Amino acid sequence: MEHFDYLVVGAGLYGAIFAYEARQAGKTVLVIEKRKNIAGNIYTKEEHGINVHKYGAHIFHTSDADIWHFINRFASFNRFTNCPKAYYEGKLYSLPFNMNTFYELWGEKDPNKVKGIIAKQIQKEGIKEPHNLEEQALSLVGRDVYTTLVKGYTEKQWGQKATELPSFIIKRLPLRFTYDNNYFNDLYQGIPIGGYTQIIEKLLNGISVKTSTDFFKKKDEYLSMADKVIFTGCIDEYFDYCFGPLGYRSLRFEEEVLNQDNFQGNAVINYTEYEVPYTRIIEHKHFENAVSDKTVITREYPANWQKGDEPYYPINNDVNNRLYQKYLALAEKEKKVAFGGRLGLYKYFDMDKVIKAVLDYSKAEFGMVY
Repeated sequence: MEHFDYLVVGAGLYGAIFAYEARQAGKTVLVIEKRKNIAGNIYTKEEHGINVHKYGAHIFHTSDADIWHFINRFASFNRFTNCPKAYYEGKLYSLPFNMNTFYELWGEKDPNKVKGIIAKQIQKEGIKEPHNLEEQALSLVGRDVYTTLVKGYTEKQWGQKATELPSFIIKRLPLRFTYDNNYFNDLYQGIPIGGYTQIIEKLLNGISVKTSTDFFKKKDEYLSMADKVIFTGCIDEYFDYCFGPLGYRSLRFEEEVLNQDNFQGNAVINYTEYEVPYTRIIEHKHFENAVSDKTVITREYPANWQKGDEPYYPINNDVNNRLYQKYLALAEKEKKVAFGGRLGLYKYFDMDKVIKAVLDYSKAEFGMVY
């Protein structure tokens, strides 16, 4: 049996960057991946001349120049600006909440008058100490914005009524009193021209990779194959759910190819009515202005998670965070296994934060960053 310096479990962004860094440091690496493809949730596949985001929309954004320069070594990025729309009861609204949104809601173009409308609505609610998510949102943005753009979407996303969700889930709801539809405030933003998969392919070039390989089917054997293991799967699954499973939300994707060149005129439209079962429709060609006589759309349905389902979002409420601390204590006792990524660290990460986390870990491990 071949032996390696490092075994990396998971060929997503975290695992691929660590494998790359390890190889640059002269280490031998084996990467195994449960799915049949590399790239994890940022996997893109060309269909009809369109790079389709197979596991949901991913827009790269960061204010960290070092991270931006690092990722640009593996792909050229376009100038895509994320300006999603929200559909509610037959009308479209601009996101994030900005003066375009408020004009669409109230027909008011004066920022000071808009501030007055929102302040009056907040005062009318009379909420001093929010006890749930609904009260928290109403105390931040008022009734109109909450009902139209927050309530239904949030309840679908979390699978619970807003009155049953804890208030801390929404710590803030930023309001912009300018006509700015750019969803992110970051200095750098874009989509890799040609999709994300190429980035992972370049990171893993020259490294042994096995896809369709389940770590847990031969756990002891895989652990014996390397001096150290980087595990990017679910931390609770690694420890056989000994304290019980952590909470996750899952997703279901419904993809459709249409014989038309344009379906909705925008990359992402959120559907904020609770009665509409999906949270958004993604039209992939608009990420890269792809030229095709067809278009590919994906409807995204939030789903309850059970063992065996694909976990997408950690549910970081108080109960789960306490449970994670128990698993973290076990992880810290592991001599040859380190945990990383969204599932290994049980934390929601944007892509740039994933890159920073793995580069920081690699620097500590190898004494340098490439």
